[in-house]
Amino acid sequence: MGLSAAMRPKRKPASYFEGKANGTRNRTTIDKAAEHRMAGTACRPAAPQTIPVLAGYFVLGMGYGIYVQSLGLPVWMPMLMGTVVYGGSLEFVLASLLLSAFSPLSAFLMALMIQARHLFYGLAMLERYKGYGLRSFYMIFAMSDETFSITCSAEPPEGVDRGWFMFFITLLDQCYWVASAGLGAVVGSVLPFSTEGVDFVMTAMFTVIFLNQWEKDRQHYSALIGLAAPLACLVFFGSGSFLLPSMGCILILLLALRKPIEKAEGTEAEKSGEEVGA
Repeated sequence: MGLSAAMRPKRKPASYFEGKANGTRNRTTIDKAAEHRMAGTACRPAAPQTIPVLAGYFVLGMGYGIYVQSLGLPVWMPMLMGTVVYGGSLEFVLASLLLSAFSPLSAFLMALMIQARHLFYGLAMLERYKGYGLRSFYMIFAMSDETFSITCSAEPPEGVDRGWFMFFITLLDQCYWVASAGLGAVVGSVLPFSTEGVDFVMTAMFTVIFLNQWEKDRQHYSALIGLAAPLACLVFFGSGSFLLPSMGCILILLLALRKPIEKAEGTEAEKSGEEVGA
């Protein structure tokens, strides 16, 4: 009896387990406090990086809000789409699609073609956004052209967490867009004059994007395909049903002529290199 009692493991007092639980809770509290400090530290250097985006988004967002109001949609619609969609030029198109006939396939294909560049943005940012938990999902969702360019080039100061730095850049950019769109909607709802014809802003915006792309590209085959295919489909199918055929023609022609277009781009790049060398 004496030997078995001696060999029996001694029970640890309840205070031991209470102390261990308290230690775990204290470590968790310390970790959360450290995480909050890191977030606060990252927000300050991230804000100045987004000032150019604020300037651009303020003008475009105001125009978008006024445009949505000119279509007769509710005041809250621009802010809702800026929060849920956050697609820039896609939001201009969706605003008009909300008033047209229900065609989910057409809307899907149009959104895919307008935002297809984000597929490549995502591939480029896989490594940068890896390992940040839920922040990674949000940064992937809210990655716009402007946010992509900043997060690719900007480096956080020493001692600042990179994940929180990129997160706040992304969050601030989206907040700028949502706030500007909401402000534009409010202004558009109280303007003392008619906003009829403001929807032309969408045509002007895409014209500027096209001209900007024309100046950047060394070859113009893809741009000419983008012009010729819709015009041909407009003649053959009419204004009511030319959109889907034109998008299909553009996709087929770009895939079929991919190698000649890439070859032309390479040739133009070599020529420009020779001119610079000369």
